[in-house]
Amino acid sequence: MANKSILIVPGDGIGQEVTAVGKKVLDRIAAKFGHSFAYDEALIGHVAIEATGNPLPDGSLQKMKKSDAVLFGAVGHPKYDNDPSAKVRPEQGLLKMRKELGLYANIRPIKLFDELLDASSIKPEILKGADIMFFRELTGDIYFGEKGRKNGGDTAYDIAEYSRFEVERIARKAFEAARTRRKKLCSVDKANVLETSRLWREVVQKVALDYPDVEVEHQFVDATAMLLIKDPRRFDVVVTANLFGDILTDEASQIAGSMGMLASASVGDGTGVYEPIHGSAHDITGKGVANPLASILSAALLLDISFGMKAESEAVISAVDKVLKSGFRTGDIAGAKTVPGKILGTTAMGDEVLKYLEVVKSE
Repeated sequence: MANKSILIVPGDGIGQEVTAVGKKVLDRIAAKFGHSFAYDEALIGHVAIEATGNPLPDGSLQKMKKSDAVLFGAVGHPKYDNDPSAKVRPEQGLLKMRKELGLYANIRPIKLFDELLDASSIKPEILKGADIMFFRELTGDIYFGEKGRKNGGDTAYDIAEYSRFEVERIARKAFEAARTRRKKLCSVDKANVLETSRLWREVVQKVALDYPDVEVEHQFVDATAMLLIKDPRRFDVVVTANLFGDILTDEASQIAGSMGMLASASVGDGTGVYEPIHGSAHDITGKGVANPLASILSAALLLDISFGMKAESEAVISAVDKVLKSGFRTGDIAGAKTVPGKILGTTAMGDEVLKYLEVVKSE
C-alpha cells in the first residue's frame, strides 16, 4: 500500500472537464490496488488571473512543490490570443511552473492503438506499428531567452539560448529510454543554421559515446517534420529542443489520430507534472464532448513514472485499449464506421474506462 499526495490542477477550458475524469481513474486504481491517494487542488492560467491577478499564485506553486505528483489540465483563453499587448497571460503560469519545479524533460509517447488506424488522415499501412517516444527539452530555448521590442516597437526579438548542461541532461534521459526500447535515438536540430543547434549536436554526439549500444542519427527539424508523416515507424526515441519539440509533437498527434489521445509527462528531479497535450480548446469547453483519454493516459504515466506503479499503469492503458476495441469513441476519433450509439461524451467515455478497471485483478 502506498500513501501519495496528488495535486489536481485543472486550469482552463476543457482542462476542468478531463482532469475530473482522470481523478476518477486514479481513485479506482487506489481502491483496486490498496493505495491511498490524498488530493488537493490549485489554480493556474486564466482562472488564476481572474481570481488573483497572477497566472501562477504563490499558494499554487507551494502546493505543487509539496505534492508527490501533479495531474494537470491546460492553460489558455481566447481573450489573450487576440491581445498581443497583454502583460499578464495564462501561459506565463505554465512556463513559471516548469521553471520553478525544474521540469526540464517533457516526455510524450506517440503510440497508436490499432483500433484508431482509421481516425488519422494518414494511410493505415504507413501508421500501423508506429511507436515513438519524444523527449522535448523544457527550460531553455527561445521561450525563456531575453525578449522585447526596439525601434519604437516596430522590431521584436526573442533570443534562443542553451547551455551544455541543459542539453546533456535531456540527452541522457533520452538515451536511457532508448536502451529500454529499440535502441534507436534521433536527435533533431537545425545545426546547418543555428548556433544553439550546433552546440546541441556537439553535446549529443559526446553523450552518445557513453551509449555505444544505441544507434544515433541526427536530423534537421524540417526533414523530421516530413519523415514523421512519410515514415513514422522509422522513429523510436526522438530528443529535441523546446521550440522544435512543441511543434513536432503536435504534428505527431496525427499519428495517434487526435490530440485528444496524447498524454505527456514533464519531469525533472522533483515533482512531476502529467497532462494531455491538447490545450484548453475553448471552442468545445462546456459541451461535454472533450476526449478524456489523454488525461486518463496521463494518469497512467503518473502512476508509472512518479510512483513506480507499473502494474497499475498498465491496467489503465489496458482499460483504454478495451474501450476502443469495444467500439466506443468520442467525436474527435469517430470515423465513418463508428456506430452512432457508441459516440460518447467526456463523462460517458470515462465511465467506460472505469467499468473495465472495476474487473481488474490487483496483484
